[in-house]
Amino acid sequence: MPPKPLDYESLNENVKKVAYAVRGELYLRASELQKEGKKIIFTNVGNPHALGQKPLTFPRQVVALCQAPFLLEDPNVALLFPADAIARAKHYLSMTSGGLGAYSDSRGLPGIRNEIAEFIKRRDGYPSDPELIFLTDGASKGVMQMLNSIIRNDRDGILVPVPQYPLYSATISLYGGSLVPYYLEEEENWGLDLDNVKKSVATARANGITIRAMVIINPGNPTGQCLSEANLKEILLFCYRENLVLLADEVYQQNIYQDERPFISARKILLDMGPPISKEVQLVSFHTVSKGYWGECGQRGGYFEMTNLSPQTVDEIYKVASVSLSPNVPGQIFLGLMVNPPKPGDISYLKYSAESKAVLDSLRRRAHIMTDGFNSCKNVVCNFTEGAMYSFPQIRLPPKAIEAAKKAGKAPDVFYCLKLLEATGISTVPGSGFGQKDGVFHLRTTILPAEQDMPAIMASFKKFNDEFMEQYENYRGFSRI
Repeated sequence: MPPKPLDYESLNENVKKVAYAVRGELYLRASELQKEGKKIIFTNVGNPHALGQKPLTFPRQVVALCQAPFLLEDPNVALLFPADAIARAKHYLSMTSGGLGAYSDSRGLPGIRNEIAEFIKRRDGYPSDPELIFLTDGASKGVMQMLNSIIRNDRDGILVPVPQYPLYSATISLYGGSLVPYYLEEEENWGLDLDNVKKSVATARANGITIRAMVIINPGNPTGQCLSEANLKEILLFCYRENLVLLADEVYQQNIYQDERPFISARKILLDMGPPISKEVQLVSFHTVSKGYWGECGQRGGYFEMTNLSPQTVDEIYKVASVSLSPNVPGQIFLGLMVNPPKPGDISYLKYSAESKAVLDSLRRRAHIMTDGFNSCKNVVCNFTEGAMYSFPQIRLPPKAIEAAKKAGKAPDVFYCLKLLEATGISTVPGSGFGQKDGVFHLRTTILPAEQDMPAIMASFKKFNDEFMEQYENYRGFSRI
């Protein structure tokens, strides 16, 4: 009897190729241990509220009123909500035809796209066209939509930084394209060396791959570095010369933990460069409410902005977006609030400002606590997390640990991370899930556990790691990065 259409044997082969380490073997094992009653610290995914970050008050007040508009008719509403939250809820409800339960335009509510365009203009110093801004259910959906538009067959290649966020490898596999890796330089604080990119392109082309697009993640995930202005200019010039679309994943642009290298958008650098580059390079930029000091991952609010795409292409992308009818409307309102927060003089401004600053200040301290903690461990080296929400330490595994991993049928970093999980309850992601150079091993962890818990978590990690290294006869005297 032949297999049924949804039997494993007859599934789409691209589905089987998809791997997503952030919710992979380690996460599944951690979930099992949690069911057995073990306390698990889920540092595998950038999910701030799940690790105790409190939601900002003002946006939740506004969305609560939008979700329950009958509260606006209650004579006591002014006792429960500040006047600016009430006004803002009325503002967003006036944009909808039927409230939050009604579909919006497939690109998102025009009024919110206008607010995003104003935000981009303030940030970059150049006007933005709201007709070229599409709202999506989180930035991931926008990335998937654009990759689906770019990839035509398995000979189409996408340049992706390695270590990379596995959204890219998974989506490229799903759509049948080819991931072309370019390696970041750990010894240079995960800097981008354009010579590495050129070598990757040459190798791919020699194998019959047509390079169609280049991905940058700035600030980096999982590596946490911030791209310099000079680096961004190099990248844009390279895309111009090679006729590539630049996909700029900028979802961590609010998460900056040092003052030397601020976030600068790829769009600003592109437009600063002037013609012909500013008129020719195709750029798609992504942002979200899931990161920053908002951390509203479950609300699934994101957007992408297109630069230098033809009207016909934009129409095709709109057509495909229309298949899903509408991005979720509460997520759209969170986006509007993110790009248009309370201003000085507003009733809610001081509280909003204090809450936002407290989150970012704490994240900056946690970035230092975690980096210093890793660097105090035997055979562990870690670059400072300049931005984003992660540390990506290198773990120098002794030969006997690598042998033990092979005997257990595990990749060496998976073996280490499983041992860490079993001993401490700390759930991380092996570096192999993001890509790394042969013979080099890492893990990724978020910097999101509560600040007061950080010293104990790092002490627990250090105790495990140092005992592990002693057990497997650790190396002596290797140099730190």
